[in-house]
Amino acid sequence: MKRLLLLAGLTVAMPVFAAPPVAFAPADVKALVAPPARGVRIIALWALDCAYCEENLSALATWQRQHADVDLIFVATDSIGQRDALGARLKAAGLDSVPARAYADATPDRINYLIDPQWGGETPRTLVIRADGTRRAFSGALSAERIGGLVR
Repeated sequence: MKRLLLLAGLTVAMPVFAAPPVAFAPADVKALVAPPARGVRIIALWALDCAYCEENLSALATWQRQHADVDLIFVATDSIGQRDALGARLKAAGLDSVPARAYADATPDRINYLIDPQWGGETPRTLVIRADGTRRAFSGALSAERIGGLVR
């Protein structure tokens, strides 16, 4: 019994990492872009073929660690069929602790439009949604200074 309790205690103490990206369908958009109950939600849209995306995701993850009221979610515009490659990229960059999603629809442009009708599909794209329902969006790589401007 003591061994079982010790094993259970070790299991709880182990760090928890996000699983590989999960499927993200058009029906999931409404919940994703809904204002958070408090603080700020940042949706970081990225793609495997994006030159600046990894840098952008890293800057956002660093920002989140310094701001407890930030809910960060990575959404890959690549197909969920590339889940292994997406997960490997996040893990290699040390970004696998952030919840991640990947498109699961035959028409990715439809999801793009549902997320942000003003977005043309370029990556990286960052969408900031505040608890009061206001939103700001930015395309391109972000510095800590620019993240601060978007979130405020």
